[in-house]
Amino acid sequence: MEKPLPPLPDPEHERPLDGWRLRIYTIIFEADTRAGRLFDQALIVIILLSIAVVMVDSVQAVNLRYGQALNSLEWLFTLLFTAEYLARLFCVRKPMQYATSFFGIIDLVAVLPTYLALFFPELHALIDVRVLRLLRVFRVFKLAAYVAEYQFLLSALAASGRKILVFLSAVLMVVLIMGTLMYVVEGQTNGFTSIPTSIYWAISTVTTVGFGDITPKTDFGRFIASIMMLMGWGILAVPTGIVTAEMAMQRRQEGRSLPTTRTCHECLTEGHAADSHFCSNCGARLPPYQRQEPDAGTTRP
Repeated sequence: MEKPLPPLPDPEHERPLDGWRLRIYTIIFEADTRAGRLFDQALIVIILLSIAVVMVDSVQAVNLRYGQALNSLEWLFTLLFTAEYLARLFCVRKPMQYATSFFGIIDLVAVLPTYLALFFPELHALIDVRVLRLLRVFRVFKLAAYVAEYQFLLSALAASGRKILVFLSAVLMVVLIMGTLMYVVEGQTNGFTSIPTSIYWAISTVTTVGFGDITPKTDFGRFIASIMMLMGWGILAVPTGIVTAEMAMQRRQEGRSLPTTRTCHECLTEGHAADSHFCSNCGARLPPYQRQEPDAGTTRP
């Protein structure tokens, strides 16, 4: 009788998150402990310094005098970011999921320009893309109320998407009609050379931008332009009202459950409340919450 083959390892659990890997994960991905806050604060300082080096290096006089030193600093920053990126991949349970996430792609793009600049020197200026990594500032210097409002705003924008799209489609119809009407009224002799050009004028007018490169010359055309300018005031206020109403509704429904930097080990979604037991995104069970106040020396679950 043949001996059955051992079962293949489950890819979901090939890399259990425990021991020292869990400690590194908590420091790198969460900021509610003293070590996590210090790591993120140091990371932000390094990001700002690396961007400053690139900006100073673009000044020709400085580059001629200190170019070699600045280049050495840039490589030092790149090696630090590379080590941090590899550490993030190593300590997460699903490295590919992190690598293809929003912050994973930003972290990769933050180190690629320096290496690519070896072959394509003109790409060196793209190093400034590292400023996107400062989005992590919400996790570090957060006040609970500000983070709560930030998450309420994101939820309200997502919930208002359909209403705003309907509103924008109505604005688009108005712009098409007014642009076509201005093409008929003003004509090519007054700068409205085509319907697309007239629509461009209508968009710049209704949004109260008014570049002035095309202006109506007839009295009737100015009358139409005046109506569109007045409409622009109301058009700009409608999306704000939609989002504000949605935020007020969500506040009444969801209450004031303050988020944290607590991260789901499965899908890497952060911002779960301290008393949550399951991830709001994938449904996985959350690990015990660890928090350490800035002036405290102990960690509580």
